[in-house]
Amino acid sequence: MKEITARMDKAIAYYKDDLNTIRVGRANAAVLDKVFVDYYGTMTPVNQVGTISTPDPRTLMIQPWDGSLLKAIEKAILASEVGITPQNDGKVIRLAFPQLTEERRKELSKTVSKKGEEAKVSVRNVRRDAMDEYKALKKKNEITEDDLKAAEKDIQDLTDMKIKEIDAVTEKKQKEIMSI
Repeated sequence: MKEITARMDKAIAYYKDDLNTIRVGRANAAVLDKVFVDYYGTMTPVNQVGTISTPDPRTLMIQPWDGSLLKAIEKAILASEVGITPQNDGKVIRLAFPQLTEERRKELSKTVSKKGEEAKVSVRNVRRDAMDEYKALKKKNEITEDDLKAAEKDIQDLTDMKIKEIDAVTEKKQKEIMSI
């Protein structure tokens, strides 16, 4: 059961990390987590080649430790799916987060719902795999029919609990997106 719980928790953690990369109108350094820069032949995350700060609620500022990386960081951000045009002043790169339109908020809300459904599918896949393992044990006569029924009930209860957790995370993110 611990392994099943751990696998479901891992799916939920991945979902939460994925949601952090969705831009909601406020500056959030997590949107840069999936942006990689070519740093002397090695693809390196932006947060490992400079300091990322938020001078105000709608601006991210990236100050690279190596000034020669400014162009590479700018190019990596443009190539990524961040959706913000970087402003390079020769020393730092600024990312100005515009206010989201109502249409864009609804679009992001749908994206969050879709990602939530994907997370639920991952949890249900863990449930299916666990049920199959228990059924295989029953087939080998290593557990009884009652043990199988009890295990199936426990796994289903755990799955229901994790799906409620995903729903709560999804609802919280959607409220965050829709708030102005």
